[in-house]
Amino acid sequence: MGLSKTDFMRGMQCPKMLWLDAHKPRLRKISDEKELQLQRGDEFGEQAKAMFGPYADVTDYIPNSKYLDKRKMIQNTKNAMRKGEENICEASFEYGGIFCAVDILHRVGDDLWELYEVKNSPEVRQEHIEDAGYQAWVLGKCGIRLDGVFVVYHYDDEDDPFEPVDVTEEAEAFGKTVEENLDRLLKIKGAKEEIHIPRGEHCEKPHECWYQDYCRMLENKT
Repeated sequence: MGLSKTDFMRGMQCPKMLWLDAHKPRLRKISDEKELQLQRGDEFGEQAKAMFGPYADVTDYIPNSKYLDKRKMIQNTKNAMRKGEENICEASFEYGGIFCAVDILHRVGDDLWELYEVKNSPEVRQEHIEDAGYQAWVLGKCGIRLDGVFVVYHYDDEDDPFEPVDVTEEAEAFGKTVEENLDRLLKIKGAKEEIHIPRGEHCEKPHECWYQDYCRMLENKT
């Protein structure tokens, strides 16, 4: 059972969240407000794909499903790189079962790239840097040379809302945290028995957990 960027970040926030995602996803309860926020984030991400001009989008799905075909996306990425594409969106890589899809991989040399993580946020937050750091670590393990790592936030300008911030140093430093936690989170995700984590601040920060009703129910039973 592999690990995606979403798995990693949610597992770092709360290991139980990671386990529930893997074993009981139907227990999720997402508010209408959160659904709208996610939709707006997707829309902003789609618009940002063209921030450097023409691009190749390697997104692919398993036939007749809503699930990403990660193997196909990885192959599509390799094909796009070989073709000399300058901008590859959702560029996908895997290292030992650890997967990531980069919002924008921008070519700045023959074998040199910049990584852009797009966030529909008015500012760059720590969790955004960690997202980019996870991706940079995977790409580094796959032999991709990065000249810079950036988070793109939603700048208050209707004509040009895409504001990149260089987070290369912080993102690269986060690679140590990735390495130190991968095995632990993989074991949690694959565990047969549900783990028990008391409710606390991690239920809300940095993101609202979608399993709070379920966890409250369990606590009320004890």
